[in-house]
Amino acid sequence: MNDETELETETIDRTLAEELLSVSRTAVGDELRSITYFTEDEVEQIYLRSDLERTADLVGFADHERLGFRSQSAYRNTQLGEYQATVRMFENGYLSRVIRGPHGVWVTTDSMSMDRFKELTTATKSVLDDHVDTVSTDGDD
Repeated sequence: MNDETELETETIDRTLAEELLSVSRTAVGDELRSITYFTEDEVEQIYLRSDLERTADLVGFADHERLGFRSQSAYRNTQLGEYQATVRMFENGYLSRVIRGPHGVWVTTDSMSMDRFKELTTATKSVLDDHVDTVSTDGDD
């Protein structure tokens, strides 16, 4: 991985990290700011655009985004359909979170169209689904 913009993976499967980066770059392009992978127990930033500083409180963000593991059940059996993703708007960009099974990812971006968020969600869900069996959960040894 390019050390100027991408961080080495320490806790997650390298193939998963590379696939998440690939689909995010394809869907988002130059608007991609960062990619962070998380589970109930782990958090790892796998990409950070070179013009951004590593100042985000990843543990604090992860604690908040992990609420999604539990809150997805609140949306089950509604007329809205199956939960897809959460998009949060901030002054300097957007955060899109996708959770599938025991793991998830949040991607931060510059401003972009809703269609591109949908593309990002679909691609990210697919990668997470493909790697769901590689996630270590409590009780796994």
